[in-house]
Amino acid sequence: MTSSTAPQPSWLDEIPARLADIERAHLLRRRRVVEPAGGARLWVDGQPMLAFCSNDYLGLASHPDLAEAAREATHRFGVGAGGSPLVSGHSAANDALEHELAAYVQLPRALYFYAGYATNTGIIPALVGEGDALFSDALNHACLIDGARLSRATIHRYPHADLAALEAQLAASPARRKLVISDAVFSMDGDLIDIPALLALCERHDALLLLDDAHGFGVLGPEGRGSLAQAGLTGATASRRVLYMATLGKAAGVAGAFVAGDTALIEWLLQKTRTYIFATAAPPLLASALRQSLQLMAAADDRRAHLGRLIAQLRQGLATLPAQLGWHLLPSHTPVQALVIGSNEAALAVMESLRLQGLWVPAIRPPTVPVGTARLRIALSAAHTEADVDQLLVALERCAQHALTRAPG
Repeated sequence: MTSSTAPQPSWLDEIPARLADIERAHLLRRRRVVEPAGGARLWVDGQPMLAFCSNDYLGLASHPDLAEAAREATHRFGVGAGGSPLVSGHSAANDALEHELAAYVQLPRALYFYAGYATNTGIIPALVGEGDALFSDALNHACLIDGARLSRATIHRYPHADLAALEAQLAASPARRKLVISDAVFSMDGDLIDIPALLALCERHDALLLLDDAHGFGVLGPEGRGSLAQAGLTGATASRRVLYMATLGKAAGVAGAFVAGDTALIEWLLQKTRTYIFATAAPPLLASALRQSLQLMAAADDRRAHLGRLIAQLRQGLATLPAQLGWHLLPSHTPVQALVIGSNEAALAVMESLRLQGLWVPAIRPPTVPVGTARLRIALSAAHTEADVDQLLVALERCAQHALTRAPG
């Protein structure tokens, strides 16, 4: 006679219930299937939408010159890189791009990566480790946070943009090697850090500064050279204490990222960054498209001026929303305009109302932003028109009136 034993519960059986918990908290994320429909318009799950969700700040992602550069490179190089950069993946196109990136941001040397997330999660552990000290702004992007954790350095988190708190932490640290990491333009708020003041602290306390300018590169500074150039800290005034990182899938309109700075520091990163050494290099067709993009960005002052006018138009229009709603537009002079709604449920409701009006504006919720600050992240692009912004403002006014009629009391 054989005895039967009931199967033991598996932790895998808990996953559906945990997913249900996420949905009840209004935190479940859903992917949408999109196709370009011209300008700032997309087909979203088969429906036409005016989109305010893209980081394509200069409207270059669909530029025919980039497509042609990629097509020509495909004929010359093929599709894939075929190896890591230190084996056989560092093509002539990738090499030329690195030199042109360094020249564009006016820093001695650049290193080109296949993705922004891999850049920060790789270079931070290459710079500091156990026994070292790392100082991180409270609102830094997830890739900076994860890179800090992977480094095993002692992490000091300072309140957002609170340089007095940062200085106190730097002064109290006995570590010989100190690294300060910060977004330049914060991706969910749109504000710009005080780069000269941040660098002055690093100079005073013998620290290295890593700036992530994903949302400033191509948009800010002379000829779009970025936040560091806008601060006047490139070229002859560049500091060896600054590593400048930026992504290439936003204003540049393609994909990938780079880090630029002092020649010796970049050589160190090439030798020590695991996400660079042990990964297949970015395809040369992308590097070729990016070389063309740099030329377009340098000549895009008209696009940047148009973008500046759209930012002013949006902010002026949102200033008329009823104060009793409690919605709050965060200060920003960049294409990232954050309209804080409050609860997850309320932010999702406004997003859905806009969707029904033919507009796609994403609701951003925790853990991406702090609890109670769920928001619409309105991303403007040079591909938008003034009529597009007017359409968004009219739609938001309808949402506001609807929210007021539903408010208790």
